[in-house]
Amino acid sequence: MDDLFSAQAKRSAPLADRMRPRTLNEFIGQDHIVGPGRLLRRAIETDSLQSSIFFGPPGCGKTTLAAIVAGSTHSDFVKMNAVTAGVKELREVLEQAQSSLKLYGRATYLLLDECHRWSKTQSDALLPALEAGVVRFIGSTTENPMVSMTGAIVSRCRLFQFYPLSMEDVKRSVLAALADAERGLGNYKTKVDEEALDHIARVANGDARTALNAIELAVLTTKPEQGVIHITAEVAAESIQQKVMKCDDQQFYDMLSAFCKSLRGGDSDAAIAWFARLIYAGVDPRIICRRLIAHASEDIGLANPQAMVQAVAAAQALEFIGLPEARLSIIQAIIFLCESPKSNSVVMALGAAFKDAEQIPDQPVPIHLRDTAFYGADKLGHGKGYKYPHDYPGHVVAQEYMPPSVKGRKYYVPGELGNEAKIRQNHIASGKLEPSE
Repeated sequence: MDDLFSAQAKRSAPLADRMRPRTLNEFIGQDHIVGPGRLLRRAIETDSLQSSIFFGPPGCGKTTLAAIVAGSTHSDFVKMNAVTAGVKELREVLEQAQSSLKLYGRATYLLLDECHRWSKTQSDALLPALEAGVVRFIGSTTENPMVSMTGAIVSRCRLFQFYPLSMEDVKRSVLAALADAERGLGNYKTKVDEEALDHIARVANGDARTALNAIELAVLTTKPEQGVIHITAEVAAESIQQKVMKCDDQQFYDMLSAFCKSLRGGDSDAAIAWFARLIYAGVDPRIICRRLIAHASEDIGLANPQAMVQAVAAAQALEFIGLPEARLSIIQAIIFLCESPKSNSVVMALGAAFKDAEQIPDQPVPIHLRDTAFYGADKLGHGKGYKYPHDYPGHVVAQEYMPPSVKGRKYYVPGELGNEAKIRQNHIASGKLEPSE
């Protein structure tokens, strides 16, 4: 039974903590893993959950579900936080778990919040206990465990990915809090406009904790009118303010990948949308500019040589004037690259040439191409037979320029779009390229 002080602490806890679901039936969202008949739900209901890692964005229910496991299991349950717990604390927990298992046959669940923050040494200390079944590990993290955690731990756990809650799920959480007189805001006579509820759910961006904190702030700070607290859209906007964009390492690389693929696919709207999200999340804009310069060659090349000019100009504009003004220059370059004709001939030429340079043995440089800028070069025969192109009509002359070991190889094959169409026709006319190539 709770004493006076613990009861007071519960009443003063944030609404999101007070309204934390206690059972699977109260749990909102994540139907793909805890819906009726799903594996994780069955494992929890039968108290047979093995070592697992819950990963996903903040406020989507990872810690809550772990607490539900704690409340429903007949095993011991210990909660630790990877930020504050060290190897010493872990060993004490493991010793107690070993005793419980030997003396009473009771398993122990170990919930570790922010589990990606553990070092390799801490993870290695847990490994023998996992292998021996001394503890059932439940890790909770906002990071991708495949990237942020040691492979030995990950390989011994079942991974469950959590997704941001839908707007409807977030609204259900808010409405449940408004109706609950015991743990929520049900003792307040409150009217919440639909526009206000929609705004909170939308700006919370899948994070129930953010939404509950916002509605609590709105209710507690709004003066009642005729005994009713009226939450309008304006009050809701003040309470939640702007959306917080989650951008851990995995989310950053995923969004950057989507941005690059949108550039390559020529979808200006999508590329602009991903650019806006990256910048809003605090990504260094120089990263975006570097990708634009790379894509100007990789995906456009000589099909539109101005793409490189636009990309470099955007990078220079960023250095000269900074944000927010440089966003205009960067978006101009994004649109230019997206709308340009595409060609991967530059990257194909690079790949083929470097592969040959690595794998094919070299032969001496042909005598007519060797350096003549030193005394005695003529006595060695350097430059003998070289044809100076500007002495010939059109300032071009046919002669062998390729390294002997790759004579006859073609690295640059012009595409058929944009400026490369003209280059292609010139190559065909000069015999450098067959029409079928």
